[in-house]
Amino acid sequence: MAEPATVPADGPLRLLQVGAGGMGRAWLATIADNPDVELVGLVDLDLETAREAAAGAGVPDLPVGRALAELAGPTRAQAVVDVTVPRAHHAVNTEALLAGLPVLCEKPLAESLAECLSMVAVSELTGQLLMVSQSRRYWRHLDRLRSQLVELGPVGLATCTFARGPHFGGFRDAMPHPLLVDMAIHQFDLARDLVGSEPVEAFCASSNPPWSWYAGDAAATAVFRFADGARFTFDGSWCSPGLETSWNGHWRLATAEGSAVWDGDGAPLAERADGTPVPGTASDAPEQIAGSLAEFVRVLRHGGTPSGEVHRNVLSVAMVDAATASAEQGRWVRIADLLEQAHGQAVADERRPEVRAVLESWPSAAARVGLPAAAP
Repeated sequence: MAEPATVPADGPLRLLQVGAGGMGRAWLATIADNPDVELVGLVDLDLETAREAAAGAGVPDLPVGRALAELAGPTRAQAVVDVTVPRAHHAVNTEALLAGLPVLCEKPLAESLAECLSMVAVSELTGQLLMVSQSRRYWRHLDRLRSQLVELGPVGLATCTFARGPHFGGFRDAMPHPLLVDMAIHQFDLARDLVGSEPVEAFCASSNPPWSWYAGDAAATAVFRFADGARFTFDGSWCSPGLETSWNGHWRLATAEGSAVWDGDGAPLAERADGTPVPGTASDAPEQIAGSLAEFVRVLRHGGTPSGEVHRNVLSVAMVDAATASAEQGRWVRIADLLEQAHGQAVADERRPEVRAVLESWPSAAARVGLPAAAP
């Protein structure tokens, strides 16, 4: 393992970005707008794509390369932003962490829970931060909603309705569960944030309407039971044109003292049982991926644990896996069971003895990522 990169207390953080596709270009613009960071290199398997992206971002002379190792040393990078496709996350993040570089990774963390747990182990082994950019946690209106829920008390019932009709084309059209796997992780992750507990069990029914342009199920209703007894229901469709919801979905959250609603775009509304409004407090923090980047830099400089830290984020991926497993099996699925199965797979798949040793040291993978192994 390499020595950890030194993170400056002041001055811009030197970033190496891996991935120059569509989302990569959005990240290039976000990095350019943040004075606390400096882009020092761009990695992509297609050098011409990297050069075009760099030129489009106004840095035509930016060093580009096909591999992280090719640029990390010469550029004196201090951190990595991983904007590769999900199937590459495990390899890229592992290489960066072992090179002593903290990583900010686009969601989802990985395509499998086993790979997620492997990256948890690598983060523990190296002591480096691996943070997932769950960008939809970073909305100013969400800050207001969170402050309203603090006033109203613990959430017992949460519902999210999601209805959009996008024609993406490409890989999404061929996925078995395009809505659940590619989109719903945003809403599932927000449910964990807003409920303030962790999911322990899921039941899901999925379908594909006759007019759907997707090969797999583009509609689903999922119910999650949380450790504190709260319930979250997601009712979503990716083939519902007309009267579409926000990309964040429409939310309703009920507590013993009152309720809150949020249309996903505007300011949330909340009131107590007697009709008294709960105003809440807004923030002026950066939003979406700019918010992720700002938190990443802040934690590297000043310490703390970001909301997307790898241990914390695994359970959002687990919610997706539980929902798809339930949809395919027609039964309730326990998330702890999925995590322990994935742990066994991660140990079996791991080829680095030092990483395998970390994985084998865990009495329970579920407990390691914040979920009691014996959750009922």
